[in-house]
Amino acid sequence: MSDHTEQFIAHLEALKTRDRGALAALRHSLAFAPGSYPRAYPYVERFAGNAAHERDARRLALYAVAGLFALHPQQATSSLGAALGELYRDGSASIEGRFIALLGADAENIVDYLRQAVSLLAAKSIGLDYGRLLDDLTLWMSPHIDPGRLRQRWARDFYRAAQPTPDSSIETA
Repeated sequence: MSDHTEQFIAHLEALKTRDRGALAALRHSLAFAPGSYPRAYPYVERFAGNAAHERDARRLALYAVAGLFALHPQQATSSLGAALGELYRDGSASIEGRFIALLGADAENIVDYLRQAVSLLAAKSIGLDYGRLLDDLTLWMSPHIDPGRLRQRWARDFYRAAQPTPDSSIETA
């Protein structure tokens, strides 16, 4: 994870502890296209950089992750795929279909699918690595990069985490 990503996530963590109004504005920004809700600008734009144009993939990813973090501010070490795999393993059968639909999303609608996925994670208090999500979304939203390899990585993470863990409390005869 880059220094820029770490600084942005630290900024969001600080907002979580000191500015509930900022989190409310960032949550509300999810109802708009990334980067188009003016009340979110004070919390994100300084991280976009001077050279970033309005449709820059990194800029859009910053706004998307800020809104998703505000929706469920529980930072963890699990990738998105692993967090959803954990949710699936814990008995949420419809998660696999939702995850496959998310993998089929394009740059224009990925945030809608992510908002639904993060809401499901929030309901079960399963956190995720927002820094990794920021870096991944930057790739996904780039018009010059095919997200195929990223989709494969998310799928591997999901299905690995979805595997039942051996129960150590079962005794063998």
